[in-house]
Amino acid sequence: MAELEVALPLAEDTATHLHSGDYVYLTGPVYTARDAAHKRMCEALAKGEPLPIDLRGEVIYYVGPTPAKPGQVIGSAGPTTAERMDPFTIPLLDAGLRGAIGKGGRSPEIAQAFRDHDAVYFIAVGGAGALLSRQIKDVEEVAYEDLGTEAIRRMTLDRFPVVVCNDVHGGDVVLHGRDSWKR
Repeated sequence: MAELEVALPLAEDTATHLHSGDYVYLTGPVYTARDAAHKRMCEALAKGEPLPIDLRGEVIYYVGPTPAKPGQVIGSAGPTTAERMDPFTIPLLDAGLRGAIGKGGRSPEIAQAFRDHDAVYFIAVGGAGALLSRQIKDVEEVAYEDLGTEAIRRMTLDRFPVVVCNDVHGGDVVLHGRDSWKR
């Protein structure tokens, strides 16, 4: 396991150098999206319509942040359970998505899809939304404003801590952890 600083957007050659279990500090822009935004983007893709954002090389953070208090950039911004996005993930990977941030593991089909697309799934610590929000330096709503907290936002991260869960080489930190526990 390595400890790495990674600039975003996520370049393909950077993704190939990451391994499950690596501790990574992400710096740069990410997009936020949860269930409703994912569904709407997949519906647009199915109709042949353009997406409101260009996903090529981008990372989506599965988060529905709380409103910012005075003097804050954002409220609590902890990760959403990633498995809920599994039904929508492959079309977005096909559209160029290079990474995702959430909590919990992914289905075998989605882990394989990340490998097939040279993409990476990162885990952020659940229950630490107030702490994680300190690593978010800027937030801007960019699409689907009618979805409220589930609108797509562009966030600028500064050394946002994550762990590589699913890498392009077939590694899965959740499965590895389960196997280690069984032994």
